[in-house]
Amino acid sequence: MDIRKLLKPNLMLLDLKAADQSAAIDEMITSLFVNGIIDDQAAFRVDILKREAETSTGIGAGIAIPHAKNAAVKTPAVLFARSKSGLDYHSLDGQPTHLFFMIAVPANANNTHLEALASLSALLLDSQLIEQLKTVATPDDVQAAFKAAQERQHQQDAAVAAADSHPDFPQVLAVTACPTGIAHTYMAEAALIKAADQLHVSIKVETNGSEGVKHRLTDSEIAHATGIIVAADKKVAMERFDGKHLLQVPVVAGIKKPAELIQDTLAQKGPLYHAGHTSEAPAEAADDEPSGIWHHIYQDLMNGISNMLPFVVGGGIIMAISFMVEQYLGKTSLAFTFLNSLGTNTFSFLIPILAAYIAVSIGDRPALMPGFVGGYMATLPAASVVKSTGSAGFIGGIIAGFLAGYLILGLKKLFVHLPKSLEGLKPMILFPVLGLLSIGLLMFFIIDPIFSVVNLFLVHILTTMGTANAILMGAVLGGMQAVDLGGPVNKAAYTTAIGVLSETGNGSMMASVMIGGMIPPLAIALATTLWKNKFTPDEQKAGLSNYILGISFITEGAIPFAIADPLRVITSSVIGAVIGGGLAQLWKVSVPAPHGGLWVILLVHHPFGFIAALIIGAVIAGVIYGIWKPRLTPNVVK
Repeated sequence: MDIRKLLKPNLMLLDLKAADQSAAIDEMITSLFVNGIIDDQAAFRVDILKREAETSTGIGAGIAIPHAKNAAVKTPAVLFARSKSGLDYHSLDGQPTHLFFMIAVPANANNTHLEALASLSALLLDSQLIEQLKTVATPDDVQAAFKAAQERQHQQDAAVAAADSHPDFPQVLAVTACPTGIAHTYMAEAALIKAADQLHVSIKVETNGSEGVKHRLTDSEIAHATGIIVAADKKVAMERFDGKHLLQVPVVAGIKKPAELIQDTLAQKGPLYHAGHTSEAPAEAADDEPSGIWHHIYQDLMNGISNMLPFVVGGGIIMAISFMVEQYLGKTSLAFTFLNSLGTNTFSFLIPILAAYIAVSIGDRPALMPGFVGGYMATLPAASVVKSTGSAGFIGGIIAGFLAGYLILGLKKLFVHLPKSLEGLKPMILFPVLGLLSIGLLMFFIIDPIFSVVNLFLVHILTTMGTANAILMGAVLGGMQAVDLGGPVNKAAYTTAIGVLSETGNGSMMASVMIGGMIPPLAIALATTLWKNKFTPDEQKAGLSNYILGISFITEGAIPFAIADPLRVITSSVIGAVIGGGLAQLWKVSVPAPHGGLWVILLVHHPFGFIAALIIGAVIAGVIYGIWKPRLTPNVVK
C-alpha cells in the first residue's frame, strides 16, 4: 500500500520535545488526539504500552515504530516524529532513537495494521530515505522523500516480477525439523541437498534445529517454488505455504527417500495446502511412514518433549552436580543448597512445559495457557473425588496437553460464526476463560483423581521390584532405545526414564536408557574400525564420527547405516542394547543426569559398572554387525 495515504502532514512532529520513551509516546498520542485520529488517549496508550511490553518497537538504527490496533482509533494513520538530539527508547540495539513512526489502526480495520507495518518496514530498509528524513525541513519534504523511496522500491519489485523463472530461485523448497533438533533435522537436510544435486535440481532447505531456524525460506522463494517438502516431527510455521503444492512427511522420510520426495514435488503430487485446515496428512511419498491420526499424535507429543528437553538436561545435570557437591561439602553447604534448589525448581517445570507445548501443537497459541495450567495441576496431589498424596504425574500431564489442545480446537469451531465485530473477544476472553474452566474441571474431577492412583501404583512397582524384574525392565528400556534410533519407541523409553527420575529421584532406569542409546553408534564405530574391507571410505569416515556421537548419547548417528542396512544394524544394535541395559540394572548403576553420556561419568553411581555395561553391549553389537555384514565387492571399494 502507499504509506503516504496514512502519513498525514498535519500529524508530523519534526522537532519532538520529549526526553524519554514515556514522554515521547505521550507527545505523539496527544498529536493523534488533537488532530481527531483517536478519541480516547488513555485507551490507545494502554495498547501502545502493551505492545512495547512484549518487545521494544525501537528496531535499531535510530528508528522506532510504536503501533496499536484499538477501538479508540477513528481513522487509520501513521504519525512521523523526529527527535533531533535522539532519546532512549529502549531500542533493541541500545542506541538513541531519532525517527518515530506511530501507527494507529481502528479495531475493525481489515489487515491495515499489518499492511502498513510491512510497507513501512520495507521502505525503512532504504538507507537513502533514512538519511533524508534526518534532515527534512517540512512535512512536504517528508512526503517527497517517501515518494522517491516508493519509486525506488517499485523498480526493485518490477525487477523481481520480471525474474519469475530466474534460475536463482530454487525449484524445490524444504523444511526439516525433529523434536531435539540435533541429528535428524540436519541429516534430512543433507540427504535432500545431496539428492537434489544428483537430480540436477535446485533446492533450499530450512532447518528448525536446536539453534533455531536457519536458512529461512523467503516469501519470494515460496512464491516461485514448484512445491514444498515439510519433513518434520514437530510443529513448524505452515501458514506461509498457503496455496502451494506441499508434501508433509515425517523427518525420517527426508533421510530415507529424498530423491523420491523431490521427484514427487517436481511433479506436484503434493496436495494444495490451505492454511487453517487441520487435515494435514502426510503425503503418499511416505506411505510406509506413520500417517493419519497417529502421526499427528506423535508430532504433538514430540513438540512437547522437544520443548521440555532443555529443562530436563539443564535441571537434571545441575541437580546431579549438587549431589556430587554434597559428597564433599555436605548437605548444609551453601553450594549444595543453591545447586540442588536450582535443579529442583527447574525440574518442577517439566510436566507443565510438556503439557503446554503438546497443547500448542494442537490448538496453537490459545492452547498454551490451559495446557500449562493442566500440566501444573498434574503435578499436584489430587484433592477432589479421591484424596491422594500422589499426583497424576507425566501420564496426567500428557493427557492434560492433549485435552487442552483439543478443547481449544473445539472452542474455535464453536465460535467460528461469531460476528466480526466480536472477533477480538475470542483470543482475549473466550478462549482463555472457557479453556481454563474446561481443563480445570476435567483435571480436578477426572484426570487427577484417576491417574494419581495409577501413578502411585506404577511408582510403587518400579521402586519395589526385585533384581530379576529390574534387569528385565532395564533390558526392555535399553532395547527400545535401539529399535528406531531416536523415533517414537526410543522417545517412549526416554520419557519413561525421565518420569521415574523426576518422580522418585531414582536414576537406575535412566542408566539403562542412556547405555541403550549409546550402544548403536558405538557398535557402528567399532565395526567400521575392525572390518574396514566391508565398508566404503565414506562409511569408514562416518563410523569414526560415531565414536563421538556414541559417547555423547546421540543415538541418531547410527541412522545412515540403519537406512542402508536396516536388518543387520537394527538387530545387532537391539541385541547389544538389551544386554547393556540389563547389565546396568544387575550392577545397580544409577545416572542422576538425563543426558550427557560419558561426559557426566563423574556423576554416575557405580561408574565402573556403567562403563563395563556400555563396553560389553557395544562390543557384542559391533561384532555381530561386523561379522554379519558381507564383504564389499571389488568394484565398490575405492
